[in-house]
Amino acid sequence: MQDILTQSLEESDPQLAEIIRREEERQQNTLELIASENHVSVAVRSVTGSVFTNKYAEGYPGRRYYGGCSNMDAVEDLARERAKKLFNAEHANVQPHSGASANIAVYMASLNPGDTMLSLDLAHGGHLSHGLKVNISGRLYNIVPYGVSRENERIDMAEVRRLALECKPKVILAGFSAYPRELDFAAFGEIAKEVGARLMSDIAHIAGPIAVGLHPTPVPHSDFVTTTTHKTLRGPRGGMILCRAEDAKLVDKWIFPGTQGGPLMHIIAAKAAAFGEALKPEFKQYQQQILDNAKALAESLQSHGYRLVSGGTDNHLLLVDLRDVHPDLTGKQAEAWLETAGIITNKNMIPFDERKPTQTSGLRLGTPALTTRGLKEGEMRTVAGLIHRVLSADGDEAVAEKLRNEIRELCAQFPVPHA
Repeated sequence: MQDILTQSLEESDPQLAEIIRREEERQQNTLELIASENHVSVAVRSVTGSVFTNKYAEGYPGRRYYGGCSNMDAVEDLARERAKKLFNAEHANVQPHSGASANIAVYMASLNPGDTMLSLDLAHGGHLSHGLKVNISGRLYNIVPYGVSRENERIDMAEVRRLALECKPKVILAGFSAYPRELDFAAFGEIAKEVGARLMSDIAHIAGPIAVGLHPTPVPHSDFVTTTTHKTLRGPRGGMILCRAEDAKLVDKWIFPGTQGGPLMHIIAAKAAAFGEALKPEFKQYQQQILDNAKALAESLQSHGYRLVSGGTDNHLLLVDLRDVHPDLTGKQAEAWLETAGIITNKNMIPFDERKPTQTSGLRLGTPALTTRGLKEGEMRTVAGLIHRVLSADGDEAVAEKLRNEIRELCAQFPVPHA
C-alpha cells in the first residue's frame, strides 16, 4: 500500500513524495529511543489511510448529525467494545484527538475554573497537560504539585496524602510523562476517597503493560482514566477516556460537543485495529519484552557508570542522569550528538535538576519502538554501548560517522514494519 502511495505521489506531488521517502529512510536507519514513540503495524497504518478519512460523523453511534454514518457507527462501536474488554472498563470514549484532549474533557467534566487539582510536578516527571502554567490546565485551575522524595526519587504517598488533606483538591491526578516506576493506583484511590476528591489516572505511557496485566490497573480505583493510543499501546496517534457507566454521559458530553467537533473516523478505525491486536496473546509477550529490554538497557548503562533516576526502572522508560560520567554535558547537547550518530532520544529534566528545562541534566530513554522492530536484551546492551561511545566522543564528527555506519548496519537487521 505504501509503495502505491509513494508511486502515486511521485507523479502528482514529487516534493511531498521526497519528504515521505526521507522520513521512511530516517526511521529505518535510526534507533528510536523516545519513550512516547512507537512503530505501528501495517494494519494500523493501512486503516489510518482508509476511506474513513472522507466522512464527517459528529455525534455518537445512533445519534449522528450527518447521514451516511452506518459504517461509522459500526467501527466506533467496535473500537469502544474492544477498549472496554481490553481494560475491563464500563465505558470508553474513543473520540479524543490526543491524550491532552482527553485530559481537558475530564477537567471540564469534573472541575470549575479556579478549582484545585493535585498532580505530579512537571520537573519531577509530570506532563504539561497536568497543570503547567502555560497550558490551559494551568491557566484554568489551581494546581498543587506533588513530587518525588530526594532520598529515593520515588513518589512519597504519605506526602501526597498530606498535601491532599491540606489543599482538599476536587481532583487528584495520578499519571506521568517521565517516571520510571510503578504507580500505586490503589493508594491514590484511597487518598481520593478520604478527601472527597475524584481520581483521574493518566496512563498514556503505561497503557500497554496495564492492558495485559503487567502493571497494576487504575480502572477499579479511578473515576476517570485517560490515555493516548500510540505509545506502548502501539496504535495510531490519538486519545481515549475510560470511566464508569454512571459518568458515561458526562464524559461523552465534554468530548462532543464540549471540546471537540467531528471525530477523526479513520483514526478511530485504526484504534479498533490496534485494540484488536492488543487483545491477542502475542501482545503480552511484546509488552514483557519491552520491560525486559528496558531493564537490560538500564543495567548496561549503569555498568558504564551512568546514574539512573530512582536507581532503575519498572516500566518501559528510564531517566539517565548524565552528570556522573559527563559533568559538563547537558541533555540538550547529548540529544544532538546522539541524533547525529543515528540514536533518537529526548532531553529531560531529572528531579531537583539545577539546569533549565531547555538544557536539562538528563535524557529520557524508552524501549517500545526498538522492541517492535525485534531488538532484544543483547541488542539493548549493544545500544547502551553505542550511547556511551557517542557521548564520550565529545562531539567528534569522525567518531559519529563511524558509529552512524555501525548503527545503520544494526538497523538493517531489524526493519521497521512497512507495507
